[in-house]
Amino acid sequence: MTIVNTYDINDLIRLGATFTVDNVNTDPTEVTLKVKDPTGTTTTYLYSLAEVTKSATGVYHKDITLTDTGIYYYRFEGSGAVVSADENSLIVERSEF
Repeated sequence: MTIVNTYDINDLIRLGATFTVDNVNTDPTEVTLKVKDPTGTTTTYLYSLAEVTKSATGVYHKDITLTDTGIYYYRFEGSGAVVSADENSLIVERSEF
């Protein structure tokens, strides 16, 4: 895992994932997003509870505000019709103000 995304404190960003089967966008039965903030707190969001948004077939996202400086980790998981996962991270830089 390589950290390539750097943001400022309090930025509102969109985390997203696309699920495919044989290169065709396909909806999982359930989509789960786990976000671990720099304090070590993990929050889980579920599509079935309308906490994750479906943009198109197989395309999902969640907007979050980055409230802590440090490294955030996030993982989208699909289950049921599409079993897949993708994990990534980002850095939130400290403000000079």
